[in-house]
Amino acid sequence: MQNEQGGFAVGNLNLKKYFLSKNLKKDLPASLVVFLVALPLCLGIALASGAPLFAGVLTGIIGGIVVGCLSGSQLSVAGPAAGLTVIVLNAITSLGSYETFLLALILAGVFQMILGLVKAGTIANYFPSAVIEGMLAAIGIILIMKQFPHAVGFDANFEGDEGFSQTDEHNTFSAITNAFSKINYGAVVISMVSLAIMIFWPRFKKLAIVPAPLLVVVAGISLSALFAGGSFALLQKQFVNIPVINSSGEFFALFKTADFSHIGNKQVWIVAFTIAVVASLESLLSLEAVDKIDPIKRISPTNRELVAQGAGNLISGLLGGLPMTAVIVRSSANVDAGARTKASAVIHGVLLLAALLCIPWVINQIPLSCLAAILLVTGYKLARISLFKHMWHKGLDQFIPFAVTIIAVVFTDLLIGVGIGMLVGVFYILRTNMRNPYFYHIIKNGDKKVINLQLAEEVSFLNKAAIQITLTSLPKGTDVIIDGVNSRYIDPDVLEIIHNFKHNAFTKGIIVQLKDIKERYDVPPLKELIYNAN
Repeated sequence: MQNEQGGFAVGNLNLKKYFLSKNLKKDLPASLVVFLVALPLCLGIALASGAPLFAGVLTGIIGGIVVGCLSGSQLSVAGPAAGLTVIVLNAITSLGSYETFLLALILAGVFQMILGLVKAGTIANYFPSAVIEGMLAAIGIILIMKQFPHAVGFDANFEGDEGFSQTDEHNTFSAITNAFSKINYGAVVISMVSLAIMIFWPRFKKLAIVPAPLLVVVAGISLSALFAGGSFALLQKQFVNIPVINSSGEFFALFKTADFSHIGNKQVWIVAFTIAVVASLESLLSLEAVDKIDPIKRISPTNRELVAQGAGNLISGLLGGLPMTAVIVRSSANVDAGARTKASAVIHGVLLLAALLCIPWVINQIPLSCLAAILLVTGYKLARISLFKHMWHKGLDQFIPFAVTIIAVVFTDLLIGVGIGMLVGVFYILRTNMRNPYFYHIIKNGDKKVINLQLAEEVSFLNKAAIQITLTSLPKGTDVIIDGVNSRYIDPDVLEIIHNFKHNAFTKGIIVQLKDIKERYDVPPLKELIYNAN
C-alpha cells in the first residue's frame, strides 16, 4: 500500500484491480464521460493559449495515458490547464516562437520532478478544508455560468476561458447577457433534453447500465441531424471541432520540436520556473479537492503526483504539447460518473487518441449544447445548496473562508482566488490559536480564590499576546498557579513573559506558583510527534 509521501516504488502496485470487472464496469463508462468533457476543453484551451489545436488534444492524451499511469491518484485526471492559458499566451509571444516555448515547458517538467523528489508536495497538507470546499463550490458555479451560453447556443466565447475575464474581451457575466440576446432554439431544445436525461435516466436502475452521458451524446447528434435545414438548425461553431487527419504524413506533421538553441536565454528559464510553480500548485489543489469528493476517501501521494505531472510536461514539451496539471473539471466529471480507479483516466487518454485518428468526423457531429448539459449537472453537484447549509452550520470561522474563496475564485481565477481564501482561512486559524493558549480555572482555597492557568500542549509565539494580556489584567492580591503539566513545548518568548511576571508580581501583591514549567523547551522531533499522535 502506498503512503502519503512515498509511492515511487511499484512493488506494492496491484495491477489486477484495474482489470476487475467490478471496477471496469464503472471505469469504462466514466472514461467515456471524461473523454466527452475533455475533448472540447482541450481544443478550447489550445485556442485560448494561442497554440495549435492539435497541441491541446495531444496534451490531453499524454495527461491521460502517461500521467494516469504514473500518478498515485485513482480519480484525478490531468490535461491542459485553463489556469495557465494567459501564462502560455504571453510566453509564446515574449519568447518569439512556439518551439522556444516548448523548451521552457521541458525545463518546467524537470523542475516539477525535482520538486516531487525533494518532497515539496507536503505543502498540500496545509490547505484549510474550508478553502478546498470553497474552491470546489466555485468551480461548480463557474461551470454553470460558463456552460450556460453553450447550452443556449451562444458559442462565441472560447471554451478555454475558465476565469472571470476572457480573451474575447468579455467576462463571465457579459457572456451570459449576450447569450440571452443570441439564443439558438435548437441548442436550447438539445440542452433541455440532455438535462432531462442526466437527471431522470439514472433513476431507472435497470436501464441505467447505459450511462446517461452516452445517451446524451446520441440524443444530441440525432436531434442536431433532425434540425438540419430548418429554423432550429445549429451553426458549425456549435459543434465540437477537432482536426481531421487523412494520412500518417498529416499526423506526424502536427508534432512540434523544441528549439534547444535558446537554452541560454534567461527568459526561457523564468518562464519554465513560473510554469513549474503554478502548475504544481494547481495540481496539488486539484488533488486535494478530488480526495475530498472521492467516495472511498483515499489519500493521494502528493510527491508522486508532482513527479508524474513533471514527467507529463516533459513529454508534452518534447512532442509539441501544452502545460498540464491535474484538472478539477475533468476530475469532478470522472468522480461524478462513478469511476473507481485510475483506469478511467488512462482509457480517456486512449479514447482521445482513437478519436483523433479514427473517427474525427463522428466527434465533430456532437453539439456543444449537449456537452454543456453534462457539465451543468456536474457544476450543480459541486455547488449544491446542501453544501452551503453544511458550511454555515460549521460556524463563521469555517463559512467565511469558504464564502470568500468562492467569490475570489469566481471573480479572478483558481490560484488567485485560493490565495485570497488561504489568507482569510489562516487569519481565522491564527485567531483561534491565539485565543486558546490556556484553560482558565478559579479554585477556592478556604476564603481565598486561586486562579489556575493550565497551559495548552503547544504554546507558540502566536499565543504571546493573549498570555501577556491575561497576566497583566490579573487583579491585585491574587494567588496564581501557572500549570505546564500538559505542555510539551512553550515558546521562549512566552517563557520569558511567565518568568518575568513571577519575578515582578510581588509589586501587585500577587503570589505566583509555577507548576511543571521548565526553563527551556526543545522542539519535539517529527518522529516523536507522529508516534504520540498514533
